[in-house]
Amino acid sequence: MEQKDRLWITDLYTLSLGQKSKEKFAPESLKVADLSIWIAREAMVESPAPEFLVIADNSSILDRFNDEKNWVELYLTRPIPMAKSRQMTQLIAFMAGIHSNWAYRQLEAAVDGIVDFKVEEVGEDTRDLMRIRTMRNVQFDRRWHELTTSENSKVLLRK
Repeated sequence: MEQKDRLWITDLYTLSLGQKSKEKFAPESLKVADLSIWIAREAMVESPAPEFLVIADNSSILDRFNDEKNWVELYLTRPIPMAKSRQMTQLIAFMAGIHSNWAYRQLEAAVDGIVDFKVEEVGEDTRDLMRIRTMRNVQFDRRWHELTTSENSKVLLRK
């Protein structure tokens, strides 16, 4: 999908280790001012098809390099509006429990949906679970569902 310009993986983790990412769309700095310029430059490129998918693996890492208010404002003024105007689907990951309630509330209010993932440990058993917490303008099931891996490494959702 990346070769057909249908997938954009934003690797912030590798950069946080002080290394250059091998991903096609990788910023060179995790400072908000630099990221804002990088995102603005990418926004000037011809708009991809609506099937375009953006995955940001762990945006919580920005908290290590910037004041919380600054990186939250970056998301509210650059990636989120850009995706809506260009009809892109974005999966932006933030870790639970490390940011302020203000940060989570600002981000949650700006997006169309929130999907939660968690690991549940019961005795020696571990289960990977996911749920849709909110989704605008569509009906959805709010219950937790187990994720499993098939023999061919595909992730399956159990009802």
